[in-house]
Amino acid sequence: MASHVSPGQKDPYLSVVVTSRNDDHGRDILKRTELFQRGLLEQSRRYQFPIEIVFVEWNPPADRPRLHEVLPKPGENDCLVLRYITVPNQIHRQYRRAPDIDLFQMTAKNVGIRRARGAFILCANVDLLFSDRLFRTLTERSFEADTYYRANRCDVPDDIDPRWDLDQQLAWCEANIIRRLGRNRRYKNINLELVGLQGKGRATKWFLDKMALSISLYWSPEKQLFHQLDCFACGDFTLMSREAWNAIQGYLELDLYSLHIDSLGLIAAAALGYKQHVFPPEACTYHIDHPRGWETLAPLDKVKFLTDRPALDYSLIQEVALHAFEKKQPFNLNPSTWGFSDLELEEFVFSPPSADPAKILSHSASSGG
Repeated sequence: MASHVSPGQKDPYLSVVVTSRNDDHGRDILKRTELFQRGLLEQSRRYQFPIEIVFVEWNPPADRPRLHEVLPKPGENDCLVLRYITVPNQIHRQYRRAPDIDLFQMTAKNVGIRRARGAFILCANVDLLFSDRLFRTLTERSFEADTYYRANRCDVPDDIDPRWDLDQQLAWCEANIIRRLGRNRRYKNINLELVGLQGKGRATKWFLDKMALSISLYWSPEKQLFHQLDCFACGDFTLMSREAWNAIQGYLELDLYSLHIDSLGLIAAAALGYKQHVFPPEACTYHIDHPRGWETLAPLDKVKFLTDRPALDYSLIQEVALHAFEKKQPFNLNPSTWGFSDLELEEFVFSPPSADPAKILSHSASSGG
């Protein structure tokens, strides 16, 4: 695919891939996305860490402004490049469940993965803020090609004030965590949130972690590996090298709601022998909670949700994982053109003015597919 970035710019160390559309899904999506984008603009400027955000706009509504028209742009002193890649409605309509699922999240992220220029690629979501410790970890440029990286997701209320500066927002998030999703590497044999131990003392956590370890000794190596994967909310933060993403062929491109497809990405990486590294709890993402989020839905509301938007069942995920670990190979179910790599998609690029003589944007025509 032809480059749409200024020829003088070097490839970044890190690309951040996200996807969305301007349809107010989850309520106040533009507010949350603006918080996300302003946060990364500020942090990359503060630490002088050049990154690119590859923003895949899937099936944009015809009656609303495009995201690149309404979201913040890099300023004179920034060192972050914003790339907006559009997957048009005519591609979306090819999916059987297109009338019920407006955005095929994991396939959209594949579009970004195939076009990202970074040596390492982080797939994330647009309703996050990165803790300062997490962003400083990214700037250390110490990632290994044989490892995939995970960060805890801490849910916070959606009444965070966008008028606060970033330090105020992060301090507020740290003080107002609703729930924490993800592994704690100190207790790698249990998921603290899943078994209700987040608020318990260290001695209780240590004891139950050792109990879980003793039970797991009777399991097969494949089952042991599965139960140590950090799959909770892994769609919010999964980082690995570009070569690793290519080796697993990104996420499975299924005509289904995205639930658990992110877990399959970790499973594919683990099946190929990539090691898991979980950042410490303070190096976390803060997820701005919203009423339509999966974690906030009541059980019966989840049943209703999945009636219209079928998704993978978690018991099947475990079965698939054990098979992949035994065979030591990924799924190989995507086409060779996964991420629509054979198509030229419309792209808008926004660079800091000092890095881009054109000062505004570069724009390529769409082939549409």
